[in-house]
Amino acid sequence: MTDLLTAIALAVALEGALYAIFPEAMKKFMVQVLDQPDNALRRAGMTAVIAGVACVWLIRR
Repeated sequence: MTDLLTAIALAVALEGALYAIFPEAMKKFMVQVLDQPDNALRRAGMTAVIAGVACVWLIRR
């Protein structure tokens, strides 16, 4: 459970850093995301999930 909470905290910290360092780029990115169809967002999300799980698996094995 500690590992899960640490991973979530790290993800929040990294995302926060992006907003702090690149606020204008993040605004533009949000506008682009809003223009994407739902299926494209689902594919991108599933790709990120698979890549993340694969990375964790590789690191932990």
